Amino acid sequence: MERQRSFSFKPTRFLVFSFTISSSVIFLTFFTMWIIKTTPSVPQQTRLQFNTSSIVLGFKPIAVQTLTGFSRNFSVNGLKDTILKGTRLSKPENASGFSVISLSSGLQLQRKENESRVPEHEEEKGGESDGNFKTIEHSAPTTILFVNIERTEEKNAALNKTEVTSKKRIDEKKTRGTSFENTQISSGGQVENKRVRGCDFTRGRWVYDESYPLYTNSSCPFIDEGFNCQGNGRLDKDYMKLRWQPQDCDIPRFNATKMLELIRGKRLVFVGDSINRNQWESMLCMLMGAIKDPNRVYETHRRRITKEKGDYSFKFVDYKCTVEYYVSHFLVHEGKARVGQKRVQTLRIDSIDHGSSRWRGADILVFNTAHWWSHYKTKAGINYYQEGGQIHPQLDVSTAFRKALMTWASWVDKRINPRKTQVFFRSSAPSHFRGGQWNSGGSCKEATQPLQTSSSSYSEKNVIAEEVIKQMKTRVTFLNITGLSEYRIDGHPSIYGRKSGKHSSSGIQDCSHWCLPGIPDLWNELLYAHLQ
Repeated sequence: MERQRSFSFKPTRFLVFSFTISSSVIFLTFFTMWIIKTTPSVPQQTRLQFNTSSIVLGFKPIAVQTLTGFSRNFSVNGLKDTILKGTRLSKPENASGFSVISLSSGLQLQRKENESRVPEHEEEKGGESDGNFKTIEHSAPTTILFVNIERTEEKNAALNKTEVTSKKRIDEKKTRGTSFENTQISSGGQVENKRVRGCDFTRGRWVYDESYPLYTNSSCPFIDEGFNCQGNGRLDKDYMKLRWQPQDCDIPRFNATKMLELIRGKRLVFVGDSINRNQWESMLCMLMGAIKDPNRVYETHRRRITKEKGDYSFKFVDYKCTVEYYVSHFLVHEGKARVGQKRVQTLRIDSIDHGSSRWRGADILVFNTAHWWSHYKTKAGINYYQEGGQIHPQLDVSTAFRKALMTWASWVDKRINPRKTQVFFRSSAPSHFRGGQWNSGGSCKEATQPLQTSSSSYSEKNVIAEEVIKQMKTRVTFLNITGLSEYRIDGHPSIYGRKSGKHSSSGIQDCSHWCLPGIPDLWNELLYAHLQ
């Protein structure tokens, strides 16, 4: 038999093997310690950068960018009906309108071991500005978790909450001057700065431009008598040759052909009071600049534009599009109800206007309401506002206005397809009565030049509209024309709302509507810029 081999090591080989292992361990230990000591620590910096188009709940993800010498992208999807935990929106004192929203210390970032809050001073410092939101910087680990918080506030609770803060916010705006912003407001309480190509259209001045107006009262057949100031005897023309020049950029000059291409095969619909009809007529006139054969444009029901209550739809045959207007003074239903032995006119602030079925299916919707929400036209709120079967004995106009807008907002969220329809809400247009109101001797006929300064106050209706729109699921662009129109006391029909010889014996002047060509042309240039 073969003898079994021994596996024992010789003493010399064992010593060499042990020495090699020990030396390797010692070398690795010292080398590791040297690496740790000589390598500089790299501070980690976390930057949250919100793109305005991504903070729309239920539609797009929120992107979080973490910088640690290199960049990674973290995305959180499925945020339908959720908000960032503890998020508080605040407005810097030097900002205007609702253009920039800083996420302050209420934004909580949950981490594995501890919790970090954005320092309070970041509200004022803000960090770098990119796009529509301030960038917030602070040191933090790279792992960030966002906690979804279900929205628990019901409609009435939201109403009560916004009513409490409304007056405070109005007072704040009054102290900030007249720097207003075009803002786009979307769901979940987020307000997006709507600057087209980074241009703030609302800060600027009116300048003389010989190339204006874009049309004349003789070239446009759609100007009704009330807005045809030149046709009614107004002699001065400088008010038509003023162009709005933003401080740091230029407004794209209106191109009728391009605008018609933008709405080819679509419905552009204006809904609101007679000020919106003012803007709608302006749009028709501006578009006619690209039409060679006027017979290729006609009203589908062969109606003639008048001041009387009516709805209009003009078809541009070559572009297979329509430009429509539907009258709705309040956006909610005007009806009648019985009070005692009498049937009185009421406003159903909990029911959308019965003509709303005609608004549906539009590709572009431009809403407004404000002009009729006055003490006089709402009968001082006495036995006028109705909810369900209840007629309020008395209700202040601000509360009624908010309730009505919430009814409109609910309708938009339920009935409008945001993938098809772009929704705009135009801010209130200023009036310029001097020495009284429209029915008490107020006038503006002497004005032939713009004001040098505008009012420092901010319309309460605009504040309420912004607050209501912020709660909507549907994205709505708030087209703020109030500040830039404030200067134009010279742009109203005044006594030229009727033909010579037909002036009212009562002496009532129109200092609410606008001559065409005139100020509403600028509103449409802004609309055109947003649609590009």
